[in-house]
This record gives sequence, C-alpha cells and structure tokens, in this order.
Amino acid sequence: MIVVERIDPQGGTAHRIHIRGHEIVADMSAPDGHDAGPDPHDLYDAALGACKAMTMLWYAQRNDIPVEDIHVGVVRDNSQERQGVYKLTTRIAVTGPMSDEQHDRLIAVAAKCPLHKLMAEVETQIETIAVPRVGDPEGA
Repeated sequence: MIVVERIDPQGGTAHRIHIRGHEIVADMSAPDGHDAGPDPHDLYDAALGACKAMTMLWYAQRNDIPVEDIHVGVVRDNSQERQGVYKLTTRIAVTGPMSDEQHDRLIAVAAKCPLHKLMAEVETQIETIAVPRVGDPEGA
C-alpha cells in the first residue's frame, strides 16, 4: 500500500509519499506550492522513463547484451490534456559495445515495458473511498 500524507498542515502543499520503506516528497511548483519535490505529473512521467530504462537493462542482462549506460529522457506535452490527450515523448540513449541488432532489440523492448503498456493500452479504473473522520458520530 502507498500512503500519502501532508507534511505541513499549516499551509504548505508538500506531501510525503511512503512506498514500502521508501519516502518521496511531492509538491506543487510555485506559485501554488513551494516546489519541495516533483509534482504528480512529474512522478507519472518519471515512472515511464524509469520503467523503460529498467526493462531494457533487465533484458540486456538476461540476453548478454553489453550495456554500459542507459539514459531515458521524457518530454511532456500536456497542451491538450483537458481534451483527453496527454503526450509523452521518450528519447533513449544506450551505450555499450553492442551490435546494431542488439541495440534495435533494446529499443523495441523499451516500448514493451509494463508502464508503457499500462499507460497506452489498459483502462485504469479508480475508486475513491472516504474513510470516516476521526470523532465523526456517523463513523462511530
């Protein structure tokens, strides 16, 4: 389970995200927030880049493809987000003494990372449930 909690209930917009034993701070950028961490769109976009990089590395390790480094850049175009289009462009640089065929296989594998599939091919259903407030006579 992932838990998100407000860091400064006295006015800031930053939130602490707990994932297993890890913590990440997310915040809104100025002027709405204090930019104490990436905003939710940044985290979403970064998840895609990280997934592509890890998937390529995993594939390279299992197929003896000599990879030295993997860089994935993610550029967001959210200009049509309100119309239902959120466009992410990834730019991938892979270095190492590999053949052109091995390089091409790694780039193809990047498009098959689980988050790429999740973002592009799967309908996500989200259910929001309000828990009873502390001291709420209805929740007692």
